[in-house]
Amino acid sequence: MDDDPTYDIAVACVGADAPRCEARLKQVIDATLRRHEAPAAQISVALVDDDRIAQLNEHHLNHQYPTDVLAFDLRNNAPARSSLNGKEVDGFTIGDGKPIDGEIVVSFETAAREAGERGHGIDAELALYVVHGTLHLLGYDDRHERDAARMHEVEDEILISLGWGPVYRANLG
Repeated sequence: MDDDPTYDIAVACVGADAPRCEARLKQVIDATLRRHEAPAAQISVALVDDDRIAQLNEHHLNHQYPTDVLAFDLRNNAPARSSLNGKEVDGFTIGDGKPIDGEIVVSFETAAREAGERGHGIDAELALYVVHGTLHLLGYDDRHERDAARMHEVEDEILISLGWGPVYRANLG
């Protein structure tokens, strides 16, 4: 369809299963962008270890520990966490009509650890982190408990729609 938005998504997975991993994570990002009617996007995803994400977390957020996922809005003069002015979607004001340009950095070591604790595969945990990072690029914020709860609900809705099931809330009940 000629009106379909253009999404340029690059994912770098490693190992024998890399093509399948890349395809599935691209699918998660694409579904998240389409749900929110992003006009266009250029997003790259890097999987790193805990040491590297801890360095990035300290450098950019002054947190001295590893984290699961970081999202960087690469647009000029972009506000922190992409607090954009635009329409309301899922209880958040998102979008400004401008294309998304961002990078998502995910710790595969944290994903493996959390997946083991939650009782599902690392693929599901990586999908959760990628949708979370994409939501940040769209303008979602999880600094307040109420906003975080809604963001996690949206994450699970997207992942359920793609056949992953409720990854975040799977073992919380």
